[in-house]
Amino acid sequence: MGRKLLVLLTTIVVVLSCSSLSVQATANVKWPKHQALPTLKEGKHLDVIDLTASTGDEKLLFTTLQGNVNREKTRIYIIEEEYEEGKTTWLDDLGTPYTMIEDKWTLFKKYKDDIAGLIIYDPAVRDSINVATTLAGLEDAVVVDPVLAEKLSESPYNFKVIKDLRGQFEDRLDAYQWQYEQLWPKASQRMLVGLSPTSSIDVPDGNWDDFEIILQEEDPVRDSSNQDTYELDVSRFVGDDGLFLRFQDAFPSEGWGPAVHQVEVKADGEVIASFVPGTPEEEAFLYDRNQSNADDRFGGHRWADAGAYFVYQFPVPPDADEVIVSAEMWNQFKVSASNSKPVSSEGQEPYGYLRDYAVANRAMVFWLDSNIEEEKALFEAILSDVQPNTPYLGWFGNDVAGEFSSTELVSRYGVYVVPADWFSNMTVFSAAKSKVKKQKSLKAPALENKIYLTFTLGEGDNLQYNQHRLRVLWDDPNRGSVPINWSISPLLVDAAPSMLRFYQDTATKNDLLIAGPSGAGYIYPTPWPDETFPTYAKQTAKYMKKTGLDIIYALNRVNEENVPLSEAEAQDYIDYIQPRGLFLSWEGRADTSVLNEKLPQSILYGASSVDLTQEAIEKATADWDESSPLFISMGMLSWSITPSDIQEIVDSLGAEYEVVRGDQYFDLIREHEGLPRYK
Repeated sequence: MGRKLLVLLTTIVVVLSCSSLSVQATANVKWPKHQALPTLKEGKHLDVIDLTASTGDEKLLFTTLQGNVNREKTRIYIIEEEYEEGKTTWLDDLGTPYTMIEDKWTLFKKYKDDIAGLIIYDPAVRDSINVATTLAGLEDAVVVDPVLAEKLSESPYNFKVIKDLRGQFEDRLDAYQWQYEQLWPKASQRMLVGLSPTSSIDVPDGNWDDFEIILQEEDPVRDSSNQDTYELDVSRFVGDDGLFLRFQDAFPSEGWGPAVHQVEVKADGEVIASFVPGTPEEEAFLYDRNQSNADDRFGGHRWADAGAYFVYQFPVPPDADEVIVSAEMWNQFKVSASNSKPVSSEGQEPYGYLRDYAVANRAMVFWLDSNIEEEKALFEAILSDVQPNTPYLGWFGNDVAGEFSSTELVSRYGVYVVPADWFSNMTVFSAAKSKVKKQKSLKAPALENKIYLTFTLGEGDNLQYNQHRLRVLWDDPNRGSVPINWSISPLLVDAAPSMLRFYQDTATKNDLLIAGPSGAGYIYPTPWPDETFPTYAKQTAKYMKKTGLDIIYALNRVNEENVPLSEAEAQDYIDYIQPRGLFLSWEGRADTSVLNEKLPQSILYGASSVDLTQEAIEKATADWDESSPLFISMGMLSWSITPSDIQEIVDSLGAEYEVVRGDQYFDLIREHEGLPRYK
């Protein structure tokens, strides 16, 4: 058990209880008591470096440099990737004068006085990258691998080594336990940061063409209705290196992917492999997870979302006559087989992104899986140390399906999630001054016996979505041609006010901004402690009032299942937030109701393509008798649906339909239900 977690927890809780620390990074970082996220000081000029062709270690190095330099005032801006919205799109919109720096290494001469030294991470324990990032914030240092450490220790830089983590940790859990014991009491207690130490990178083209599809789900199943044990005869795929099986997403545009729970391989009747994913027995066969998170295990199944895959290698004897694979799977699976060894998994590199913000605010960075017992225990110890309504920025170590269990876990401790692990330059954007404004509501049309439709694009709680994918969708030439509700994070007021102002300024009368799940931060209301939910609700009300948002898209799950809001939870939304209406969940049905006789609620009927949306609308309206209005709210998958797609859907509808914005939609429901008009 590494450093004996149980003993550690009992000793450290005593230490922390004696010192209620709340570190303020510097006098130039402003973080009032009731402000969700800190505000940095804005500089008058930016040095911009382009790292798109740089190594992951260089990105890690320069992003930690950026965090330390920008802590005093923003002076460095980094282009880390070929952003889908454009390399300099947001930078140009910012309006701050900037200079493109051709030789990035000159920044270490220019800002030498801002850096105290080097933290060397251990390449043998990749999670030491996160420990090193935490240390970099606390020590005013930068994070380096051993090779870059040599470069920066020598002339003309001559930086000293503050801490060398090589050989210090047995494994990843050992690293995080040491960090919890030694660094957590010194770090900011007002913010938690969850980041993967590495990300997948592109690898050279290999022999994937040698893989032949042997089983594929033909429908975009997302509700586990196809869960079964599938038997596959793979006898003809056995070669000198055994058998290779590749599991991947059959519908990558959906971003949902397959789940695999149990795998068994028999050669001539003899079991040669049998395991449940996420257990030690699996490790002997897991060959390549290059496009899948290395810790992508949760609840006894392995998941591969859009673009991801994982490969197993089974040591089948070359002379085996019959080889049968039994795999328990569900959702959108595609299975292929080969007798040729594919590209290896040498594809993980460090990255920067949110690390500048973590370093600038001296936050602790970790990556723990809530479905691995020892890691969950440490995760809960950290969560129990912070005050209610603390933000957890980043994401989770068990990724896609683990979103549900991990969000539920942090909600139980009164901690809200701010997905931001791929948000770049937050030190710059949080400092850029921009006065947000309030959007105006749109008068509803006269109520008739029609089918009223409203379309909502989700993912708005996700800050990197606001920065990247949302901007691409927003720039669609057909945006504004039909009413669309755009979920967005109210916390952009703190994290990136200039981005929020851009969306406000460029919105058409058909664009309505609404709050993403489930208010000012991603939570599930039912697991959240009743006694502190008003604190979260009051923060949500404050940030929605600032922005003029009056509709919330909420998610609520328990044990990974959608659950309704209780009367008490609904009343908290009514009493503290007073929204115009509430979109709830993402399901395969349409439903509207009134919570506590006061708050109109509409279930989002989720869809991910034009065809599936048209089918869903047809299904939802099949029993309509035209004697009264019918209300349907469609949830559009932002990763695969565009405004042009929604325009195509609307153009296919008959005269009995009327497409409206969310504010009009809920006002019409209020009128139909005899509720007071929203004020």
